[in-house]
Amino acid sequence: MNLLFDAFAFIFDPANLHGPRGILPRLGDHVFYSGLSLLVAMAIGLPLGLLIGHTGKGRNIVIALSGAARALPTLGLLYFIILFTGLGLWPLVFVLAILAVPPILAGAYSGLESVNRQTIDAARAVGMTEWQILWKVEIPLGLHLIIGGLRSAALQVIATATIAAYVGLTGLGRFLPEGIVGRDYAMTLAGAILVAGLALIVDGALALVQHIATPRGVSRGVRGSSTPVFRRRAVERTT
Repeated sequence: MNLLFDAFAFIFDPANLHGPRGILPRLGDHVFYSGLSLLVAMAIGLPLGLLIGHTGKGRNIVIALSGAARALPTLGLLYFIILFTGLGLWPLVFVLAILAVPPILAGAYSGLESVNRQTIDAARAVGMTEWQILWKVEIPLGLHLIIGGLRSAALQVIATATIAAYVGLTGLGRFLPEGIVGRDYAMTLAGAILVAGLALIVDGALALVQHIATPRGVSRGVRGSSTPVFRRRAVERTT
C-alpha cells in the first residue's frame, strides 16, 4: 500500500511535471505517438473495411490477414524493423499501426454488415447510388460499431506505445525502465498508472462519441429502423 501512495505522490509532485523527464512532456509524446499511429491505421483500415462491408468481397482473406497481424509480437517486430531502418519514430508508428488496423477494419465491415439488408434494398429502390447508400445509409447506421473498433484500437495502441521507451524514444513508458534500473518502483508504478489513466480517459471520450453517434433506433435495439421510410418512398415512387 505504501508503494501505491508513493506512486501517486510521484504523479502529483510538481517537481515531476515539467522538464525533459517530466510527466507532461512525456504525456504529450505518448499522445503524439498514439495519435499518429491511429491516423495511419485509420487511413488503411477504414476504407478497406467500408469496401468489404459494402461489397461483401474479400472478407475471408482480410479476416485471415487481420488474425495473423494480431499474432505478431509487437516488440519483436519493432526490433526487426529497426535492424533495417535504424532508430526513429516511423518504425514505432508502423508497428503500432499494424496493431491498430485489425480492430478498426473489423469495426468498419461489421458496422456495415449490421445494417438491415432490407433497408439497403429500399434505398436502391428509391434511386440512391451506391455512394449515397454508403454515406447516407450504411455508415450512419453502422457508425456505433465503427467507433467501437476505433475504441479497441486506441486502447491497444496507447497501452503498447510504452515500447517507445525501449527504442530511444520517450513517452509515459519511459518511466518503467528508468524506475526498474534505478530501483525506484514508485516511479515504475506511476508510469503504469499514467498509461492506464490515459487509456481510460480516451476510451471514455470515445464511448461518449459512440453514444452520441448511435442512431436512436439502434440505441433502442431496433435494427434497420429507417426501413419503413425507404419502403414508403419506394412505394410512392412506383405508384
